[in-house]
Amino acid sequence: MASGILYAGLNGRIEVVTLSAISAAKSAVELTINLIGVMCLWLGIMKIAELSGLIRGISYILTPIIGFLFPSVPRNHPAMGAIIMTISANMLGLGNAVTPLGIKAMQELQTLNPKKDTATPAMCTLLALCTTGFTLVPATIIALRSAAGSVNPTEIVGSTLVVSLLATIFVLVIDRLCRAVWKR
Repeated sequence: MASGILYAGLNGRIEVVTLSAISAAKSAVELTINLIGVMCLWLGIMKIAELSGLIRGISYILTPIIGFLFPSVPRNHPAMGAIIMTISANMLGLGNAVTPLGIKAMQELQTLNPKKDTATPAMCTLLALCTTGFTLVPATIIALRSAAGSVNPTEIVGSTLVVSLLATIFVLVIDRLCRAVWKR
């Protein structure tokens, strides 16, 4: 940016920098306003899913898998519910909702941590899962593509599903390998 301003100044075209900055600011505001509407729609759908019991159903399906992935977390501990909510939101592609849920899950996992200054294997697994983010419906990306004027904002669903599934499988394998190596 500094080199662009310097280059424009040396060529006597500093007004281009000003016009570009104003145009970019206008575009950012328009994109944000468009995103607010789409994000409200998806958050509303998430609320309907929660009230209709869909989230509970996903949690019921995920409980055995989560129990296997997080063997050190007792099944009735609040950390288990927070982990399930985090992964459910991730699967629905609600990136903005995942962050506060993930923080809550980490706080609950910290209550089980005997060494408060060191991450537990369960914390590392959760972080890895949140980072790869297996996504069934990439709602945030669809919203961004829609707000940016994409002709077909949902065309990325299939590829996102495959890539996020492969990344999640890969990271879980690495997680298990790391647990085996550092357990010795």
